[in-house]
Amino acid sequence: MTQTMNPQQHTAHPAFQASTRLGAHLQQLLVDLTDLHLQGKQLHWNVVGKNFRDTHLVLDEVVDAAREFSDVVAERMRAIYITPDARSKTVAATTSLPDVSSEEIDTADTVDAIVAALYATAGTARRIHDDVDAEDPTSADILHTILERLEQLAWMIDSENRVANASIPRSMHK
Repeated sequence: MTQTMNPQQHTAHPAFQASTRLGAHLQQLLVDLTDLHLQGKQLHWNVVGKNFRDTHLVLDEVVDAAREFSDVVAERMRAIYITPDARSKTVAATTSLPDVSSEEIDTADTVDAIVAALYATAGTARRIHDDVDAEDPTSADILHTILERLEQLAWMIDSENRVANASIPRSMHK
């Protein structure tokens, strides 16, 4: 005997759907990661000066991390029924990162600029962390991975402008 299935009886329901607040938090992180990628490339193309090659190459590490993390965040958003928006007009209007120069930029200033962008992005992840964790520990785990790498990159890059035992990171002065 063949049974006919009623589609309404067998409709799948997601185990979890994000709240508006969780969606807004992840959206802000997506925007900041997208802007971090764009700023990293802008600086990569325009950096000049002492230690050019090392600075040029480390900026690609930042870009790669930001691109990978933005994809992870956007895909997590889709998995919990949030529509990500990383269109250029959205990023420009809502980023929390400080702006970078459109001109050539000295390596020391490039270091300060990318470290400021890394710390701003990490700051967003830290600011939203507790709310995200309270609602969705799985998304909070993603934040942990992002924070670990962005803060490592910031420390490593910021060290370029430091004097051993005689200075604090230049980014702390701003």
